[in-house]
This record gives sequence, C-alpha cells and structure tokens, in this order.
Amino acid sequence: MFFSIVIPVYNRPDEIRELLESLRAQEATNFEVIVMDDGSENTCEPIVKSFEKDLQITYQWIENIGQGFARNRGAALAKGDYLIFFDSDCIIPPDYLVTVEAAIQGRALDAFGGPDAAHKNFSVLQKAMDYAMTSFWTTGGIRGKLQDPSKYQARGYNMGFSREVFEKTKGFIDPNQGEDIELSIRIKKAGFKLELIADAFVYHKRKAGVIAFVRQGFSFGRNRVNVSTYHPEAIKLVHLLPLAFLLFCLSMPMIAWLFPMLFYLQLFVFIAWLGLIFYGATIQYDTPLVGLLALPLSIAQLSAYAVGLAWAWLRKS
Repeated sequence: MFFSIVIPVYNRPDEIRELLESLRAQEATNFEVIVMDDGSENTCEPIVKSFEKDLQITYQWIENIGQGFARNRGAALAKGDYLIFFDSDCIIPPDYLVTVEAAIQGRALDAFGGPDAAHKNFSVLQKAMDYAMTSFWTTGGIRGKLQDPSKYQARGYNMGFSREVFEKTKGFIDPNQGEDIELSIRIKKAGFKLELIADAFVYHKRKAGVIAFVRQGFSFGRNRVNVSTYHPEAIKLVHLLPLAFLLFCLSMPMIAWLFPMLFYLQLFVFIAWLGLIFYGATIQYDTPLVGLLALPLSIAQLSAYAVGLAWAWLRKS
C-alpha cells in the first residue's frame, strides 16, 4: 500500500518543518508528501525544498481557497492508493504509518480517523489545552476515546481514506467550517467503512494563546451548525451539553437568590466536576500545574463552544 500525505498550510513555515521532520523519521517509507501552500504570504517553499533529498515531496502554492479545497487540490495530485491528511501543526509518531496500514488491512477500512495528543515536550499551557479538548469530562471522549470506533467522525488534522472514497465523494465540499465532519458523515452515507484507529494518534499543537483557543472553541460550535445544514442529524445530544453547561453556570446567581438549598447542590456538582478535571489532568500529565490550568481552560472551551453553537443556530433560524 502506498500513501499520499496531503498537508494544507497557511503562513506556518516553522510548524511545517517540525511536521516534515517527523515524517522523515517514519519507520515506513511507502509514502509521498504533498504540501499545498494555501495562499501564504510567508511561504514554506524553502523549508519544503530542504527535505527533497529525504522525502518524496511535492510543493504547490495556490491562491487562498480554504483548507478543505486545498486538500482536494492536493488529493488530485496524489499518486497513492490511500490519502492521509494532516494539519500543519501536527507531529507524527514514528510508527504512525505502520499502525495505520495494519488497521486498514486487518479491519478492511475504507476510511479512518485518529485522535490527537500532547507531546511530552509541549508547554504546560499546550497540555492543559489538550486536556480541555479531549477529556471525557469536557468533550465526552468524542475526539478519540469512543468505545464504538464506527461512531467516530474523523477530523482533518488526522484522517484518511482510499482513492475510491475520494473519487466517489469528490472530497471536501466546504472550505473550512466543519468540512471534515461533513465529509465523514457523507463517507458513511455512501456505504464506506470509516472507523477510529485509536493507536494512530498525532501530537497536535493547540492555539498559541488563550484568546485564540477560546476563538477556536467558538468556531467549533459554529461549525457544528454549519455541518447540520448538510446533515440535519449532525447535532446530537452530546453537542448540546456545552450549552446546558453554560446555562447551568449562568443560572447559579439567580438560583442562589431564589433557592439557596438548590444552589448548594449546584455548587457541589460544579466543584466536583472541577475536581475530576484537576485530578484527571494532573494524573495524565504528572503535574498539578496542568491540572490547575485545565480548570479555566475547560470552562472557557465549553462556554465558547456553546456560544458559537447558539449564535450560529440563531443566525440559521
């Protein structure tokens, strides 16, 4: 099996270097790399060219069209039997392709998605962001910790599918608003087998600062509504939980005034939830500092998602 790895990039030359270095260190060698520079002013061409001796790599600069359509352009250039997509801010473990190939062949997968994680060398803030995004206590495990792998919706930072899937679905139909989720749903509707490969994780850098992280959470909520314009069933109960969380938090002052005993129950539940997050993040990353930072970041991430979902829903209606 020969893989074509397609990477859209926009003004991130430093990050693409780290990604390409991790691809150069892959245990498998049966792959090519296609870098689609999506209208960058600060292009990564010199960096990509520096890897030509070590990787079978293609670079193409295009006018800015959005990451979904940039992936389609890259897929059209691909020579592989199987297409794999990474975001430019990812670092790939050395055994990634070996793991993916074994799962594809062993489970007869037409398409797959993998989870993301924080590398041990990432900053404390990056690790806290990762926990806020991936913990069962914040996102319910929908980003890679599902018991049923067939229910997974692949994300563009770590997903792949066969050439047959690409030719039948025509790839991404939206440039950047939940385009990966939309395609995952459409792949399954077309009768193809898409599942989570839990061991095929990538190290995924989060946004550079807290404000950018909160904006990303808002975008995720907005994007879920955008996906529902294509697939009305895309919004499920789990996607409404952040909205319920925000309403729960906003109601606390009024409940304290009207129903003091009920407020104490609310407060107990809230503090217990924070305790679970602190304990989980501290154990996972072996430092209480990550646990402390995960507390406000989890609240911010869930609240931003809820606001984005509500805002997009109101605009849609």
